[in-house]
Amino acid sequence: MSIGSVPLRYLITMDIDRCMRCGRCIENCPYGVFRREGEQIRVNSRPCTACHRCISQCPRDAISLEERPVDYRSHPVWTTEVREAIYNQARSGKIILAGMGNALPYPIIFDRLVLDACQVTNPSIDPLREPMELRTYLGKKPSRLRFRETPGGDIELATEIAPNLQLETPIMIGHMSYGAISLNAQLSLARAAHETGTFMGTGEGGLHEHLYPYQDRMIVQVASGRFGVDINYLDRGAAIEIKIGQGAKPGIGGHLPGEKVCADVSCTRMIPLGSDAISPAPHHDIYSIEDLKQLVRGLKEATEWKKLVFVKIAAVHNTAAIAAGIARSSADAVVVDGFRGGTGAAPRVFRDHVGIPIEAAIASVDAKLRQQGIRNEVSVIASGGIRESADIAKVIALGADAVYIGTASLVAMGCRVCGACYRGLCPWGIATQREDLVARLDPDEASVQVANLIKAWTLELSELMGAAGINSIESLRGNRDRLRGYLLDDGILKVLDVKPVGA
Repeated sequence: MSIGSVPLRYLITMDIDRCMRCGRCIENCPYGVFRREGEQIRVNSRPCTACHRCISQCPRDAISLEERPVDYRSHPVWTTEVREAIYNQARSGKIILAGMGNALPYPIIFDRLVLDACQVTNPSIDPLREPMELRTYLGKKPSRLRFRETPGGDIELATEIAPNLQLETPIMIGHMSYGAISLNAQLSLARAAHETGTFMGTGEGGLHEHLYPYQDRMIVQVASGRFGVDINYLDRGAAIEIKIGQGAKPGIGGHLPGEKVCADVSCTRMIPLGSDAISPAPHHDIYSIEDLKQLVRGLKEATEWKKLVFVKIAAVHNTAAIAAGIARSSADAVVVDGFRGGTGAAPRVFRDHVGIPIEAAIASVDAKLRQQGIRNEVSVIASGGIRESADIAKVIALGADAVYIGTASLVAMGCRVCGACYRGLCPWGIATQREDLVARLDPDEASVQVANLIKAWTLELSELMGAAGINSIESLRGNRDRLRGYLLDDGILKVLDVKPVGA
């Protein structure tokens, strides 16, 4: 006997009295939820992903959506998600793919951390009337400064300062490759980075020529598949990032389905048209910190030691030890990606069950580097699950120098986090290569929205710093005295090195 159909995930209904039969819902839904029969518009709710495109485009507000109108019998162990996963795999015998970040209801540590504020003895700072330094420098910093006197009696700096990236805000845009997202989406992000004085990552999909005007704000990525990597690519980036791991899928590689590899993606990634772009789990020339050091130095030598090199790792149990090795590898920054990091496609079992939270990972990395006296040898960048300015303030207080945002920047462009990125049918023109869908995203409008988000979060960050009596981002970094834990157990508080509320 067959499994049969499962209950609807979403139910789309139309108010017949309000509907004017204009057909915009049919035109805007790439999943085939709507169809015309004579003078009527019919609805098939089963393929709906809750992308809200139809609702946003309906001129009469005639469309409504309900989640799980008929559900399974409730059970604390055999949940709806568990049962549907079994049904899907019983039918297909395949790995279940998923998009976006971890979807399980793990407690969010950020929401159990509160920021302290100053009042009388240590007064707060008014950021509207007093200068706040949000400028951030990424790269190696000297442990101490040495000066010397010139023959003319002047004092000059004797310490050699390593090259650093200068950011006007500690907020960068994370790596989302061309292929995983559309060129219009990448253009929007690049223009926003240029407007706000920050940087964005290319992802592992190479650098399209339309992005060349923004190359001074691009961090190019070298992943295990080495897609699009040549000396022209490396020279164009302001910095280079070696991707070892990703928070949404630690321990495995990447996979861009062949249907997303259009002619432009094929040319940019240097792979055959329509072929799957599969990144191996490991770099086949990196099996130790010593191997990683060789690649770091090789990339620096190839670019005449003019480019900073970052190393991106997923947050796992031994992240701190790995980061200490990276700090000694000649790398300039380590990127730590937590288990809530987004992705275009990942096995659901990896996305939801592998990795650790960014809050714990950053705290342990910062503590390890300080214990070993090498904190200034490398900058630390936090990624994966940054949702608002408060998260940024908290993770910097836990030890990060700066953050990458990914999903938040897509949401600013219109993404509804429906989690179907891997299907390549994004109705908002973001995670798709279909020309008619890509055209829906206007890079001029979307770039303004992303830039506005970064500017707003930067303003909020300065307000939070002022309330804490801090006037520079450098003074916030690793300043755990400005944090208190609320309803966190002793073990987590010890890892974070944060006192409980009231202490």
